[in-house]
Amino acid sequence: MGDLEIRAAIADDVPAIVAMLADDPLGAQRESPDDLAPYLAALERLSADPNQRVVVAVRQGRVVGTLQLTIIPGLSRRGATRSIIEGVRIHADERGSGLGTQLIEWAIQASRDQGCQLAQLTSDRTRTDAHRFYERLGFTASHTGFKLQL
Repeated sequence: MGDLEIRAAIADDVPAIVAMLADDPLGAQRESPDDLAPYLAALERLSADPNQRVVVAVRQGRVVGTLQLTIIPGLSRRGATRSIIEGVRIHADERGSGLGTQLIEWAIQASRDQGCQLAQLTSDRTRTDAHRFYERLGFTASHTGFKLQL
């Protein structure tokens, strides 16, 4: 990975993570970079859970990417463990550089290392560029997802 480091996110990374989460039309509606308290509380909860990993990609001391990896033991698929890759974001300056591929490949390998038989993710249906990206990496659009706002 050359000069790229992928490591666990820490509280000091939260402003950069939230900025990336908010840096698109969908994120701009959902995220609030002006109030980091809920994000810091969430990172604390996530960091305490052994089945959660929030990581950042750092290049030359700068956070340039992030994702959350969740490991889920299950009964289906003959007791298979699966992972969910969530919250994937690449800094606008790094898009198209191959960083997204490196980050997803890291998540796939980390999933294998945890004994997962399946890695899955969701992507908003309007993110057609992201869909092509994930398909190029071997993911298939095999399901229809549903959400219920609580």
